Amino acid sequence: MSELPQSILFCCDHNSVRSPMAEGLSKKLYGTDIYLQSAGVKSDLDIDGFAVSVCEEMGIELSRHRSRSFDEMEQWGDDLSSFDLIVALSPASQRRALELTRHSHLEVEYWPIMDPTGLGESREDRLVYYRQARDQIRAKLIERFGQGTTAS
Repeated sequence: MSELPQSILFCCDHNSVRSPMAEGLSKKLYGTDIYLQSAGVKSDLDIDGFAVSVCEEMGIELSRHRSRSFDEMEQWGDDLSSFDLIVALSPASQRRALELTRHSHLEVEYWPIMDPTGLGESREDRLVYYRQARDQIRAKLIERFGQGTTAS
C-alpha cells in the first residue's frame, strides 16, 4: 500500500465500463481529496448499463458519465502530465498511455482487470461478470491505496 496521489487518470478501451467504474469507486473510497478522471483509447460507446447497475448496488452513480478518449482530453486542453498516476485497466489503454507519456516522467501502472462485456447469457449472468470486474477494481484500489476515508 502506498500514499494516495493527488490525481489519478483511469483508462481502458472505451471509457464505458472499467475506467468509469474505477473512477466512481475511487470517489466513493477516497472522497474529494483526490482529483479523479477516466478516459478511453476510444470514446465510441456510452456508459454501459450493466456497469451503472452494479455500481448503483454500492451507492455509486455512473449514469451521468460521458465517455471521453485520450484525444478528446487533449482537444479539451487536459494535459496528461498534470496527473500523478495513470492506471491502465486494459492492454490497449496501457500502450496508448505509455505512448502519450513517453516524454514525461509520469507513472503508468497496469492493472489487469477482466473485461466483462459480452460474457454471460442472461441478464443475471452478465451482472455476475460485471460485479466480478467491479470487485477486482475495488480490491486493487484498497490493496494499492488503503481503505480510504469513505470506504463502504
